[in-house]
Amino acid sequence: MKLMVLILNRTDALDNLLEGLSAAGLGGATIIESSGLATTLSRLDSSFISSSIRAILSGSEEDNRTILSVIRNDQLDIARKVIYNTVGDLSSPNTGILFTVPIDFVEGTRKNRRAFEDMIQNEQQEAEKPQQPADEQPEEEKKKRKFFGRKGRKTEEEQES
Repeated sequence: MKLMVLILNRTDALDNLLEGLSAAGLGGATIIESSGLATTLSRLDSSFISSSIRAILSGSEEDNRTILSVIRNDQLDIARKVIYNTVGDLSSPNTGILFTVPIDFVEGTRKNRRAFEDMIQNEQQEAEKPQQPADEQPEEEKKKRKFFGRKGRKTEEEQES
């Protein structure tokens, strides 16, 4: 499992992107309104930023959206295709940033809940099965031993009988 994080600067593509991801089977996502450091600093009336930096940043004052989604490892290529087809090449300026983080534990998703319930049910069924004592062997094992002996072949005594 992976946490896919997309920081989307092209917020005009958000609706189409979410529809595309959903149609591709990547249904669950959290969308957070966000803004970058440079954009936030450019809005401040602060002495930390010189007027020349404010002039450079003045065209990029729009907020962005951060999309978080827990995906299976095999869904990353599909998600990337949808993102590139909807948003464009992320290497272009002011488009977005995509990255993933490995996840070693997830709880709270429907698919994981169903898998967890199945695992519990299987464990309960195994626990309810009658246990055979170690010295009792199934009839098939006894026949194999008689036929093949301890070394995997018939012993002379067994061949005569």
